Amino acid sequence: AGVVNVVPRQVVDHYENPRNVGSLDRNAKNVGTGLVGAPACGDVMKLQVEVDESGKIVDARFKTFGCGSAIASSSLATEWVKGKTVDEALQIKNTDIAKELCLPPVKLHCSMLAEDAIKAALADYKLKQDPNKEESEKKA
Repeated sequence: AGVVNVVPRQVVDHYENPRNVGSLDRNAKNVGTGLVGAPACGDVMKLQVEVDESGKIVDARFKTFGCGSAIASSSLATEWVKGKTVDEALQIKNTDIAKELCLPPVKLHCSMLAEDAIKAALADYKLKQDPNKEESEKKA
């Protein structure tokens, strides 16, 4: 018999029962969209957040093309950002995602992709809140 890779239970759970799959309206002013990819493995992750007037993330959705660990990482990321403020969500680290899912070292890039997707979605949201900010920063 060959080497059997044991897939962590948490990964299988999120892979078989992914949370928050789907899309939010990318044109809505209170929705941030992050699209990130890992050229090395071909994984592509889209993560979206919906933020209410008080700055709390009230909903999150993802679509991921990739392995089970990538799907699990983005599913967990959407679970974790919900209910947090934008600043709190920015504190989520790939190491926390990897630890929660018991990812093996070879799959750590999946959790990094999820962290990048959160950051990209929140950056998109912030840009929509103050589109002139980037222009004024360029002039400064």
